[in-house]
Amino acid sequence: MFEKIRIKEHMEVVDATKQHVGTVDEVEDERIKLTKSDAMDDQHHFIALDAVDSLEDNRVVLKEGTPLPVGLGNKATTV
Repeated sequence: MFEKIRIKEHMEVVDATKQHVGTVDEVEDERIKLTKSDAMDDQHHFIALDAVDSLEDNRVVLKEGTPLPVGLGNKATTV
């Protein structure tokens, strides 16, 4: 298990295959707020902390099968 205080602004967020998903803007409560620059719709998107599998180097790695928010980059799927 990781400590959420280790997640810092500007860390890369990747999926289980290490593909770029977004960039951390900040941690709010039990969610990671992603920067607007990674979104096609110019909105902030959020990923729940319980979707995080691990922290590696300067990256947040998501669990396999984590659904990505609609409107997030070219990888947008479902909420």
